[in-house]
Amino acid sequence: MSTPQLSLGIKLRDDARFDNFHGDRNAGAASRLKVICDRPETVPVVVICGDSDTGKSHLLQAVCHDAENRGRISVCISIAELERFGPDTLSGLEDADVICLDDLDRISGQPAWEEAVFHLYNRVQDRGGLLMVSLSDVPSAAAFQLPDLVSRLSHGLLLQLGIYRDDDRLHILMARAEQRGLVIADDVASFIMRRAPRRLGDLLAILNTLDENSLQAQRRLTIPFVKTVMGW
Repeated sequence: MSTPQLSLGIKLRDDARFDNFHGDRNAGAASRLKVICDRPETVPVVVICGDSDTGKSHLLQAVCHDAENRGRISVCISIAELERFGPDTLSGLEDADVICLDDLDRISGQPAWEEAVFHLYNRVQDRGGLLMVSLSDVPSAAAFQLPDLVSRLSHGLLLQLGIYRDDDRLHILMARAEQRGLVIADDVASFIMRRAPRRLGDLLAILNTLDENSLQAQRRLTIPFVKTVMGW
């Protein structure tokens, strides 16, 4: 692979695995992906659709973690980071066993990029690899101008992720806290949920801040402590 690919391939997060993809809302999608990881030859492409903050990037990275655990070569690349290098950067990605392209919507309406993704799809299929992409909407509703690309993406496995409900967000908060060895009482968790923004990413960022400050101050999480740290 080229230097831009090696440098821009997303460094997989330790907390982006199947076993810590919590919440019932999208558990079915994660389960189906795990089946595909067992038998990647069963589908030509996997398209993960959903709004931002629904776990698309988490699942793509979980797939790559799974591939690496099986001794397969994987690469997870954010289109946002790849755009400035041009579509030729996709050349050679088919050498990996699993190729994940995050936020593919970003190249819609750009003929050179769409052609490059289309040809990558074909090369991956020729080599028996697995291509996964994330989109904000189903391929037919995206702004792609190349009909052949829409056709290819529409004939794979389509997984639609839903926006997390409050009970899912609470479950994820508590599970992530437990993984860190951080104890959050029910009343403290309820207080955080009432004050935290709706986005899951923002909620987990708050958990990071509270964890760091709890360690530094050697304090357990109480409502007064959370108020002081977060300025609520």
